[in-house]
Amino acid sequence: MQSTFAGIELGKRGLIAHNQALQTVGHNLSNASTEGYSRQRVEFKPTDPLDMPQLNREERPGQVGQGVDVAVVERIKDTILEGRIVKQANAQAYWESRDKFILMVEQVYNEPTELSVRTLMDKFWESWQDLSLSPSEGSVRKSVLERGSALMDGIHERYQSLKDIRDMLELEVTASVEQINKTTSDIAQLNEQIVKVKAMGDNPNDLLDRRDLLVNQLSGMLDITVDNRDPDEFTIHTGGMMLVQGRVREQLRAVMDPANEGYSRVEWDKTGEGAYFRGGKLSSQLELRDQDLRDEIQKLDLMTVNLADMVNDIHRSGYGINGKTGVNFFNEYPAVLNVNGNYDRNGDGAFDSTYLFRITGIHSLDPQEQTGLRGAMTLSGAEGPVTIDYFPTDTVEDIIKRINTSGSEIMAGLDLNGKLFLKATPSSNMENPDFVLRRIEDSDQFLAGYAGILAGPGPGGAYNWDRADAALSLRAGEGLTYAVSPLAHPAGWIEINDAVKADIKTIAAGFGENGRPAQPGDGSAALAVAALRNTPVMIGAMASFDEYFSQAVADIGLKGETAARALATQEAIMKDLTDLKKSISGVNIDEELSNMIKFQHGYAAAARFITTVDKMLETIINRLGV
Repeated sequence: MQSTFAGIELGKRGLIAHNQALQTVGHNLSNASTEGYSRQRVEFKPTDPLDMPQLNREERPGQVGQGVDVAVVERIKDTILEGRIVKQANAQAYWESRDKFILMVEQVYNEPTELSVRTLMDKFWESWQDLSLSPSEGSVRKSVLERGSALMDGIHERYQSLKDIRDMLELEVTASVEQINKTTSDIAQLNEQIVKVKAMGDNPNDLLDRRDLLVNQLSGMLDITVDNRDPDEFTIHTGGMMLVQGRVREQLRAVMDPANEGYSRVEWDKTGEGAYFRGGKLSSQLELRDQDLRDEIQKLDLMTVNLADMVNDIHRSGYGINGKTGVNFFNEYPAVLNVNGNYDRNGDGAFDSTYLFRITGIHSLDPQEQTGLRGAMTLSGAEGPVTIDYFPTDTVEDIIKRINTSGSEIMAGLDLNGKLFLKATPSSNMENPDFVLRRIEDSDQFLAGYAGILAGPGPGGAYNWDRADAALSLRAGEGLTYAVSPLAHPAGWIEINDAVKADIKTIAAGFGENGRPAQPGDGSAALAVAALRNTPVMIGAMASFDEYFSQAVADIGLKGETAARALATQEAIMKDLTDLKKSISGVNIDEELSNMIKFQHGYAAAARFITTVDKMLETIINRLGV
């Protein structure tokens, strides 16, 4: 026979179960605005009956229940949806960071305004045009000086602004590495706590929510994959490497990289191997710093060094009205002090490399003349040597265009005297210095006997930078000239020559004749400088200075447009996913209040049941047998 007092225990279980359900509702309502919180639900189950189906049990038509128990307090979660959000978060964070910094670069270009570098350069060319018409007027010469100074100031400001953005990205990279390490540490600690709680048979809902929130934050920083198939070994991978495994985690570190101008390199702390990512905020920051901003600065350096070199080439050949010649209009600071470009690259105290920026051949060439030669040139490129074939029917101009569109890191052209020059461009590989000619080889005579640059054809007459005195191996003869590579980032330091600032009469306006100073009305040199505005001086598609500015502004504008559109797309996708997540896991106030009323009534019913049983017991105890 069942105990007389069994009803008290049965009612007590009902009170406890509905009380816990009410507590859970209150917990949900309290965390309705908590980020990452998933609503929880109490699942009831009938308490196991006392009577088991054994032969010694008393005969009864069915088992008598013992009330209700709380089976589990579970959190409402869609694990597949969570996985989609984790995968999508890194794409949104990538484009958010990219859109933010590309917008900063667009603002640096400041086109089209009166203070933009393009406008300042237009005024610079106009001042030389005016000088060609009035070479003796001091006010016109003063205008050339002032507009040249304004142009250099504008270039310096643009360079510094781009460098400031790159420095800002460096701070962002180091901060992101610290944040990633802190997040992975917190996840590893939570993993340990979750395993302990589960081992006690409990369900650590709030700890799991906290871990999911940290994983979502981490997915915005990196492209990660999550593996939770083993409940004791929650694992996170990135870039093929284990980032978190249970309570064990790997750290990243940002280490200064001399090859990247001292900017940090992200690597694994334990092994020192480079860490590479395909998405997320950190990947975007590294890409912006080491590709986009570096490329913008290199293009500005390329434009500036070509401007200074070509203006100086003309200016040195002209005469000022004070009779001076051979004077540079812009100052030139070489990267190495050795006149032959010799440099100690490995730091062992001995010259081991040659840093040359430009080599100009001996012979004057007709751009429309067919060379009658057949061979192949080998020039240094971003991914290694670049081979450029030429044929007997090719004109000099054809071969020059082929060099400039070959993808090599060398550009070619003809100077005022028709002599072929080869110039170095910025290097795509951080291991190689900018504006350094590294390899020039020709299987036949175009660069050797025809242009007068190399000593001879084949490997024996090739120019290679990885040895000292490589300049002495060039074609011997009067007229061959070369220039040592400029100091790093010429856009940051090139200015008007102090000799020109001191005496504006030194500004060369005419070329003169037969070694004699130019006549007072000779403006031929000034006209030649003004003509540089539309002269093919750059490389590839950016043939002239005007085209350089047009292409530079168009490129950054397209990058900004791409980033804005991609970000809008990713935000729309994430909004749909997060809205769906909220509809499943979010706290609905109305629903919780409805459950509160339901559990309140259940609690009241259990209390009323206990009251009724109590009255029955009172009858038995106090009145039976009276």
